[in-house]
Amino acid sequence: MEPTATPAVTDTAQAHDGPIETDAVIVGAGPVGLFQVFELGLLEIKAHIIDSLAYPGGQCIELYPDKPIYDIPAVPVCTGKELTDNLLKQIEPFGATFHLGQEVTVVAKREDGRFDVETSKGTRFVTKTIFIAGGVGSFQPRTLKVDGIERFDGTQLFYRVRNPAQFAGKNLVIVGGGDSALDWTLNFVQEGPSKAESVILVHRRDGFKAAPASVAKMKELCDAYEMQFMVGQVTGFEEADGRMTSLKVTGGDGVTRVVPMDVLMVFFGLSPKLGPIAEWGLALERKQIVVDTEKFETSIPGIFAVGDVNTYPGKKKLILSGFHEAALAAFGASPYIFPEKRVLLQYTTTSPKLHKVLGVETPVFD
Repeated sequence: MEPTATPAVTDTAQAHDGPIETDAVIVGAGPVGLFQVFELGLLEIKAHIIDSLAYPGGQCIELYPDKPIYDIPAVPVCTGKELTDNLLKQIEPFGATFHLGQEVTVVAKREDGRFDVETSKGTRFVTKTIFIAGGVGSFQPRTLKVDGIERFDGTQLFYRVRNPAQFAGKNLVIVGGGDSALDWTLNFVQEGPSKAESVILVHRRDGFKAAPASVAKMKELCDAYEMQFMVGQVTGFEEADGRMTSLKVTGGDGVTRVVPMDVLMVFFGLSPKLGPIAEWGLALERKQIVVDTEKFETSIPGIFAVGDVNTYPGKKKLILSGFHEAALAAFGASPYIFPEKRVLLQYTTTSPKLHKVLGVETPVFD
């Protein structure tokens, strides 16, 4: 099942004989990768964008499409989906080509200074520059280690919530002690289109990594008998007619209790995997790509890394930091694409040239 509301953009790539020659390939269609399209577009650099997901948006769509984001400048609050949709609208003038549902598997430097790039679907590119905006890599949920329970994955066992309404009226057991576990617990307990019949939160201890306000609210709901909290770990399950009917939860006291349920949700966090990028010969530090802070260029000239995938002194993993990095990376890449051209900083407010690129009229001021 796809996210609750998939952005309008789908794979825009067309059948192509031979490799696609381009100025820029962006790896990753999350918010920073999408904004990289915009910053390159202002410099009249066309881009192809590749993502392993079947839709743009990255973490924002995959992990929290409906969760509010409060730290985008001049946007008091927006969801992950709204942010993605607005970025897609913003980059429309630049006609980026999307290659979705595929992963970059090969990157090799050519004698002429360009790069050969190939994806898991066999799409080939020859590009002057590469921008890695792959977040922290592909996400794999940390799974529950209970023998045989994996066969219920996707039917009664879930590690992500993409359509909350499908769990309305169900008896839920939610396992975990971080923000995701608490956020979804509160979501399913409180009135709304996804309100569950019952919710039991299970965590191995009474301490939480989640926001204190969320923990306080959860305990308040327990005191009001609107949900339950159990200290313990899921150690087994019972089934009938091919469906799980209850879970075995072993507490810190060593006692195993049987908990009836319809759906089990497990939020042990996501384990990021850098994937094939780790084999490209880039300088890495703790599975992150080392860049400079002038151009956000990697150890290989012509390859840039922006967003959560990179590291440098003082790095902060914020979307707004990634936007800043994308702007400087675009200017850093320009000499590879236009070696004879002097690139000047222009402002979208006043530059007739940028207005033309953006397809807007130059305002006339009295």
